[in-house]
Amino acid sequence: MSLKTKPGAVIFAKQLERMATFYSEVLLLPVTHADGDHMVLESDVFQLVMHAIPRQIADTIAISDPPAIREETPIKLFFPVASLADARARAALRGGQLNPSSHEWTARGFRACDGHDPEGNVLQLREPAP
Repeated sequence: MSLKTKPGAVIFAKQLERMATFYSEVLLLPVTHADGDHMVLESDVFQLVMHAIPRQIADTIAISDPPAIREETPIKLFFPVASLADARARAALRGGQLNPSSHEWTARGFRACDGHDPEGNVLQLREPAP
């Protein structure tokens, strides 16, 4: 067993498979492990764990359609993508949304845009700046 670990994040999800599919397809991260209560998406340098919220708690959570954006949280995850335009299209197909291109900005060698996943969690995607 290697003692080296990858940096990563855990997202707790009411709809495990829907959320894992969203992140897998938008970020182009393959699912490397799946069982009844979590799915692992992974690149060579990062691991994103989707963890199911226990049923008794999940049943008390309502996700509207479209989802209410959870902006009142102290954490926003950001992820690299090759193309914001391509990621925007993939997000829309999987129940999330990336803000319009008019909301993009450039800083420190990347172009960024905020959006949200199918459960309303705010995220930011970044592509290399020209």
